[in-house]
Amino acid sequence: QVQLMESGGGLVQAGKSLKLSCAASGNVAGLWRMGWYRQAPGKERELVANIMFGIDRRTNYADSVKGRFTISWDNAVNTLFLQMNSLKPEDTAVYLCNAERGISDYWGQGTQVTVSS
Repeated sequence: QVQLMESGGGLVQAGKSLKLSCAASGNVAGLWRMGWYRQAPGKERELVANIMFGIDRRTNYADSVKGRFTISWDNAVNTLFLQMNSLKPEDTAVYLCNAERGISDYWGQGTQVTVSS
């Protein structure tokens, strides 16, 4: 099992930055991909960014966040980060951390991000 705990959400003005963290605990060996998703009220959950745990740590971003958000992973503390810059009101959502290993899929509880105009 893998436990994921997100933190770092909050209320910010448009144009500001936030950094989300997702601390992974339990059996984190063998994870092959982790990512951030978000879900706004009345909308479907969507992928924000993910990172593959291969040799080159390949990353993938939703078009809506490219150039503004950066995903990263710190091996030393088993934590996934999402640096969010130039935030927009449309970035308002619950942000959830996800981890994958084989056919297993793990989710955190989520952290709320609210961007005011």
